[in-house]
Amino acid sequence: MANRIVEFLKTDIKELCSADAAEAIGEAGKTAAEVAKMFKEQGLDNSNLLLEVLNSPLAQVVGTGLPFVGMAAKLLAFFLEKTQQQPTLAECIFLVSQEAYLESFKDVLGQDESLLNRIGQTPVSDGVKQLIEKLADLKLSHEAAQKTVICFRDSMLATEFNLVLSERLEQAGLNADEAQILTKRVAANTHRYLIEAWAVSGDAMKHLGQPSFSEWREEQEKYQSIDNYLEDQIRSLPRKPVFEEKFFFKDIYVPLKAKAIDKNGEVNKRATAFDLETWAKQLLEDESKQNRVMFVEAGPGRGKSVFCRMFTDWVRQNLHPIWTPVLIRLREILTLQKSFRETLKEAVNTRFASDDGWLTDRNTRYLFFLDGFDELVMEGRSSGGLEKFLKQVGQFQQDCDQNSEMGHRVLITGRTLALQGIERQMPDNLERVEIQVMDDGLQQQWLSKWEALFGAEKTSAFQQFLQDECCPQNVKSELSREPLLLYLLAAMHRDKILKVEDFQGTNSTQAKILIYNKTVNWVLTKQRSEKLNRDLTELEIEDLRRILTEAALCVVQSGGAYAPVAMIEERLKADNSVKELLEKARERINDDPLRNALAVFYLQQGSKEGSVEFVHKSFGEFLCAERLKESLEEWTRPGNKRIKFNTQDSQMDWEIYDLLGYGPLTEEIVEYLMGLLTTPGVAGEENQFRPVELFQRLENFYLRWCEGEFIDAPPENLPQKKMRLLQDQLKTKKLGQRQIDVYAGLNVMILLLELHRYGQERDELKDQMVFYPCGKPNAEGQLNDGWLLHLIGYSCCVEDDGFVLIVGGFLRGANLMGEYLSRANLSYADLSHANLSRADLSDAKLWGANLRGANLSRAYLCDANLCRANLSGADLNDAALMGAGLGDTNLSGANLSHADLRGANLSGANLSDADLNDADLSYANLIDDTFGVVKWNENTKWDNVRGLDTAFNVPEALRRQLGMQ
Repeated sequence: MANRIVEFLKTDIKELCSADAAEAIGEAGKTAAEVAKMFKEQGLDNSNLLLEVLNSPLAQVVGTGLPFVGMAAKLLAFFLEKTQQQPTLAECIFLVSQEAYLESFKDVLGQDESLLNRIGQTPVSDGVKQLIEKLADLKLSHEAAQKTVICFRDSMLATEFNLVLSERLEQAGLNADEAQILTKRVAANTHRYLIEAWAVSGDAMKHLGQPSFSEWREEQEKYQSIDNYLEDQIRSLPRKPVFEEKFFFKDIYVPLKAKAIDKNGEVNKRATAFDLETWAKQLLEDESKQNRVMFVEAGPGRGKSVFCRMFTDWVRQNLHPIWTPVLIRLREILTLQKSFRETLKEAVNTRFASDDGWLTDRNTRYLFFLDGFDELVMEGRSSGGLEKFLKQVGQFQQDCDQNSEMGHRVLITGRTLALQGIERQMPDNLERVEIQVMDDGLQQQWLSKWEALFGAEKTSAFQQFLQDECCPQNVKSELSREPLLLYLLAAMHRDKILKVEDFQGTNSTQAKILIYNKTVNWVLTKQRSEKLNRDLTELEIEDLRRILTEAALCVVQSGGAYAPVAMIEERLKADNSVKELLEKARERINDDPLRNALAVFYLQQGSKEGSVEFVHKSFGEFLCAERLKESLEEWTRPGNKRIKFNTQDSQMDWEIYDLLGYGPLTEEIVEYLMGLLTTPGVAGEENQFRPVELFQRLENFYLRWCEGEFIDAPPENLPQKKMRLLQDQLKTKKLGQRQIDVYAGLNVMILLLELHRYGQERDELKDQMVFYPCGKPNAEGQLNDGWLLHLIGYSCCVEDDGFVLIVGGFLRGANLMGEYLSRANLSYADLSHANLSRADLSDAKLWGANLRGANLSRAYLCDANLCRANLSGADLNDAALMGAGLGDTNLSGANLSHADLRGANLSGANLSDADLNDADLSYANLIDDTFGVVKWNENTKWDNVRGLDTAFNVPEALRRQLGMQ
């Protein structure tokens, strides 16, 4: 029992510490002298517990320089010699754990010099002394000792030791939270020293089955691997330079704020924003939410990745080894494995993750930061791949909560738009938040940091720029409050690139384009090094920009993360002028001018050898949009002899497949593209946008694509040609010719929808730019019945529900009048202000769809699922809604006059200010026409609803509830 060791410390060791006791011991004299000397050095002359060293000033405990590991081994050896009795496992562990705990304390506290200076000299209180003395009476069973060996941090001894240390730290000056965290860190760090102490204990513990030297070395190598990873990969993150600047991210980073996202995927705009880091810390501590994935969403440039960098290092400094932070850029995951555990092992790829049991070691708990779910490449890039990935992550977190051997946590970041169409399929254990733009306080903090770098004069001038009455409101209230754009604005204003007059008359998209456009020119002219200027004198700014736009297209076609340099070079060969200049430069500088040219802008070597990536994804998206714009304008340029319209060998047809047959256009790229096309002055070039001609030529392609002209052409047809090209350039790209055909056609459809919206907003164009997704009506005004439904089905060869996932975000204002869409899946589609008059949407899936202001008059919506859809202000006059699912649907201000609502489910629906004049809410019980009575519940909102007095067959219960006569 442990009492023998305690009694031994009370008597024999105290005697041993006298001046000449060591000489009287005989055979045990040498060991006894060592123990006596050791106890005196540690101030334990009158102690019976090693932990009584905590009675000394804490700075003395840390600063003594003497190792605690080894004390127990010598003491046990002396005990064995003196008593000729073998200590039990409980006795050994009780003693060895104390020295390991003290060594861990010295290690953890020694890493924070400022903290040690703050609390290091405070003398111990009598209350803490009494707590330490009580440990001598602790009874440790054999079973409890075994559990301590397996995992100290979860053991009974850890609980008792932590209580003492926490009290000692609070008494020394820490608050309760600080003391608790530091104590947990010490406990989590103790195992590595416990194994070391046991391994070096010699004969005293040999009978208990010590770990072999090789086992101990393997354990120490794991801890050393973790230490190396944290030092090399994590500690440097805040100290990385901001683009090409001479300062670091830590120099301008300010904490971000966020708001919670509810189960419907919506943010309460009126809610008060909270500190993002505090939210994450609380979730880590909250025992009731250990099964929750921390899920951080935001738009581009809001600071998601920088937050990951900064918070990862904060965890290293303040929470390790309670949590060991691991940062994974999801763009570097090329293949999703069958399980998330396998994906993690491949992604981490370090010594400590090489063992199959690295995730089931109870002594190490990882906090995985997964940055950029929108940047998953290959199969992970599709919505289906993202859905699969998120389900794996959700299941992994559930497993960690239910398995005591794991206990890891996951924090994942990415763009909200990437989730469009899959929100219903997302795991239900995501704790979702959205990063908000900087408020006044955070912006001022950022400006204060900018002032520390560049002085009060330049910072004050920039503040005046933002406050100038000529500075557009969207720049003041939106763009200058997003971290990336705020930096670009400040940096270019510092270098006298920006003037407030540049932004006059711009909307938010145009202002953003102006910023990115000026950034490109700024980098290519002002931030180029002298060496690059010499190496690239043959290349004008336009040539360099041409190279960058091609690189951006390659990055996007490669999956949005990085692109092979060979692919960029191959595409540039088609541009003879750039090709000749690169060859001349190669001869002159005897180097690769393309790689030098790519280094000019915010490009860096990709994680895959021989590849490049943009430092920030937004730059790649903007430059890709610029590359697409060049071709779209080229297709309508007068006298363009390359383009032979209405022929099967049209150059334009091939260029469409080459540019658009790779994957779905993102909303960010389309936003930039339309902004560049429609407001050319913002980017500084002449207006070459010919909307009617472009619309007509894209429509011509679209109609032929719908007929299957390209996919049915003999080999080598255009989809096959693009497929072969991608397979040669991207060895891992897994797209067949049907997938390429679908992407090319649906991306053209997206462009036509955008041009349709543009034309309908202008009186002089609205009659010339009318897009019919199902083809133009015939002379009798009839549509190609079911054509669009056929395209929806064809799109499934890309992935399930491919149409809504690719096109769903671009259907606002679409002309779908009279369209046959029975059983179509349009869940989460943006159909706001769309014309769906007389459309057949029976049994259609419109869950969560945005139908705000849509025209659904006389539409047939029998049994359609409209749960959680937004139908505010929609026109549903004379619509057939029999049996429709309208649960939790927003129908505020909707026109439901003459609508047939028999059997509709209105539970939780918002009917505030809706018009129900002459609507039918009756109970039908006819042959083949049994819909039942309309349903509602206590959550259905009827505030200011109109027309119920003229509606048919309003249920009596509803009349009573609303106080109707």
